[in-house]
Amino acid sequence: MTRKMFREKFPFAPEGLARIRWYGPGLLWMLSAVGTGSILFTPRVAAAYQYELLWLLILVVFFMWVMIREMARFSIVSGCTMLEGMHTLPGPRNWAVWLIFVPQLLAASVGIAGLSAVVGSAAGTFLPGGMTVYALATVGLCTLLTTTGRYLFIEKVSRVLAGALLVITVVAAALVFPGLSEVSPGLAASWPSDADLYVIMPWVGTILAGSMGIVWFGYWTATRGYGGGLEGHEKDDEIPAEAEAEDRKAKTEFQPPELDIYRARAWIRIMTRTALLGVVAGATVICSFLVLGAELLAPEGLMPEGTNVASDLTRLYADIWGTTGTWLMLAAIFIALGGSVLANQDGWGRSFADMTLILIRHRRHADTPGFMLGSLRWLEARTGWQTLERIFLKRLFIVVITGLVPALIILLFRDPVEVMSVSGIIAAAHTPFIVLTALLVNQLRLPAALKPGWLATISMGLAGLFYLGFGVVYFARFIG
Repeated sequence: MTRKMFREKFPFAPEGLARIRWYGPGLLWMLSAVGTGSILFTPRVAAAYQYELLWLLILVVFFMWVMIREMARFSIVSGCTMLEGMHTLPGPRNWAVWLIFVPQLLAASVGIAGLSAVVGSAAGTFLPGGMTVYALATVGLCTLLTTTGRYLFIEKVSRVLAGALLVITVVAAALVFPGLSEVSPGLAASWPSDADLYVIMPWVGTILAGSMGIVWFGYWTATRGYGGGLEGHEKDDEIPAEAEAEDRKAKTEFQPPELDIYRARAWIRIMTRTALLGVVAGATVICSFLVLGAELLAPEGLMPEGTNVASDLTRLYADIWGTTGTWLMLAAIFIALGGSVLANQDGWGRSFADMTLILIRHRRHADTPGFMLGSLRWLEARTGWQTLERIFLKRLFIVVITGLVPALIILLFRDPVEVMSVSGIIAAAHTPFIVLTALLVNQLRLPAALKPGWLATISMGLAGLFYLGFGVVYFARFIG
């Protein structure tokens, strides 16, 4: 019989206006999602095809909503992360976790370096100092914030940044918006006769989130305390006191099984709205950059490469609106990419910490600790640090993998954006694997009353097949 994963008790879900305070994970996810796809690739696609692929953007946004919703469903119902669910799948021990862990170490370092380099390029074009200085400053400042701040601090910062980003990008796009008559033909599915997959494929793969960005939403809703937060084997050190108090209260009162189901569904409804807020806000930012690319780059016949996308957009906007235009676009770029670095560091730190705890668990009481656990115990013995706590591991990975290594990449490569193709390859391979494996986990491990319904299951399956097809085409183009 297949083992079901269902948390012991559920606290009451917030109601009425109190739910607004729980929407923070959606805005944090939105910040993590709008970086590369918005600034680097959306303006290039718009420069080449204007609004012709708007329908494809909407389709991917829908798939993204379905995917992040199903990741968070599992953590709400089970009290465990999705990677914990993958750990329970039959087959060699931790096979699914290892397939994600090792490649993502490289993807994280390269991705953070590339995002920071674009910030550095835009700043270096219009401000004193070179690209490297501003890129390193971005990495350093974000690393400091994510390692010293706990979850609620990061969420509060994300609320401010997300609100500012939405206002700035919508205003910037509105000032050059051509009218609905020019945009509406893009809602009909069509394919450009001169389609260049080199331009389109990276964009599709980074609309809103890459492979791990899909998983992070489940971490942030769990850390915020949705459904009672994480239970599992290792405690989440950052659940807010309010959520912990509600969870403790729920565990001391009698709850018949039908009440557990009712409360779980209430949390899933709040999570669904939070996910919708995240994807709609992110899609609004991406559509704004689609307008900017179509109205500023396309008329000039420009197809900027790498970091030049940000600087060319800023320069062209300044030609129209002068100094105000320069600062408006620079603010949008700094907030979008700087906020994305911040959220990505937090997301990767949490996922690497989770995977490390899963991978070393069977070694805790074994005769031989193995390299990973042995190294952590050695470090604990030398420093006194609690190296096996989730929050310590999160900060360790943020500092090393998303801080020091990206800084080294920025110093070694003249254009770090060029090496982001490595991150794109990993995302192309991992996204269908993560999506379809998560669908399998939800079907095998969740109780029947809380499994995804037929519509969500079909949509999740179609999303996995869509990204599988995308991955096949991506690799075919890359090899050929």
